[in-house]
Amino acid sequence: MTGFARVEETNKAGSITWELRSVNHRYLEPGIKVPEDFRHLEPEIRKLLAKYLTRGKVDLGLRYKLDQKHQRDISLNEDIVLSLRNVEQQILNIVHEGSKLSVADILSWPGVIAETERDLASFNELAISCLESALKQLQQGRETEGKALDELIRSRCAQISEIVGEVRKHRPEMMAALRKKWETSLDEKLKQWRENANEDRLEQELVMLAQKLDVEEELDRLDTHVVEVLNVLDRDEAVGRRLDFLMQELNREANTLGSKSQDSITTQQAVDLKVLIEQMREQVQNIE
Repeated sequence: MTGFARVEETNKAGSITWELRSVNHRYLEPGIKVPEDFRHLEPEIRKLLAKYLTRGKVDLGLRYKLDQKHQRDISLNEDIVLSLRNVEQQILNIVHEGSKLSVADILSWPGVIAETERDLASFNELAISCLESALKQLQQGRETEGKALDELIRSRCAQISEIVGEVRKHRPEMMAALRKKWETSLDEKLKQWRENANEDRLEQELVMLAQKLDVEEELDRLDTHVVEVLNVLDRDEAVGRRLDFLMQELNREANTLGSKSQDSITTQQAVDLKVLIEQMREQVQNIE
């Protein structure tokens, strides 16, 4: 489920800012970007993330700013600078050409700048508490979106139930028309081999056809799956994967209904079912 959260918290050492972004994903896939000074917190960050979320691709970014009193003091290692200059001059004496080291080159040399160690212990607890606040904010946003999705899916389920009812209502009329069509066809065949067949052949053919085209089981399954979808939506837990499965089952029954259709009305109803199911399937990907 998509979402965004940004939380900033401060203490006497400085400030911590977390930014969280989540997009749809079948599983929980975190992308954690934190400064090296906070890398040791990654196991705790992952544990806290799993406490609040079970699905989604989530990007977590941490920034921090130290109070002026807690900034690192830096100092220049003059011995290394002098050594670099001496080596540089020796090389120029040999090759007699080439540019000299720039200030940037010297500053980037390992050990030229020495920094005092900073005590970030007070930031560790702040980073975790700030992250939890951001996760709660993200979760609230996802819950708001989830309520909207709940209404959408329930609406689609109601439309599916309505179509299933229309299919059932239309079945007798369709079977009667089909019977008339086959009576005409079989009458012509019976005239050709009347000596070797009788009128019972017509009934046998119609019974076989009715069995082949019977979709009552598919309609019952559609009703059952719709009821299960509504039951799952009422659960107070992560239901995305269960809904994924139910969308597959609904689509299977709609496909079978379409393959057994013998008239344009039922075919259109099967198409309408598939459209509604596909709309739900796309939105289910957003549900945790």
